[in-house]
Amino acid sequence: MLKPLRKSGARKRTARALEASLVARAREPAFFAALNVPDTIDGRFDLVTLHAWLVLARLKEIGETQLAQGVVDAVFVGFDEALRDMGAGDMGMGRRLKAMANAFYGRLSAYDAAGDAAQMAEALKRNVYRGAPGVDEAAQRLANYVFSARNSIAESDLPQGVADFGALPG
Repeated sequence: MLKPLRKSGARKRTARALEASLVARAREPAFFAALNVPDTIDGRFDLVTLHAWLVLARLKEIGETQLAQGVVDAVFVGFDEALRDMGAGDMGMGRRLKAMANAFYGRLSAYDAAGDAAQMAEALKRNVYRGAPGVDEAAQRLANYVFSARNSIAESDLPQGVADFGALPG
């Protein structure tokens, strides 16, 4: 009778561990310094979303849909906490989170549709760099990182809460 509850608790702990790993990677200074990702709320959101996509895509590939949902839940708890830390109150929180969810899922779709590094670079220019001029090289380097990180994630033991994104972009 209690076994399903234990499984649920273990899945939540694993999801939180994966969310903590992807957020820690998204906060690495290399993305802001070496790849010119804007060090803004939007830039940080986009990096968290990009790393969440890497984890979620792999979880989907290996059939871990419940764990993937747990990761999404943990990511959105993080978004909620971040908004509250910035002073957002309960009024309008639903509207803000809905806008974030639309942006989050839109980016996941864009990254899913990118079949190669060139298409990924275009998606990153639209989303991470918000169409800013002169970011072609940075977007291509970030796209190369994404495909390298994707290979590293494929070797990670995500069901055990281990997410290795590989080398940081240089």
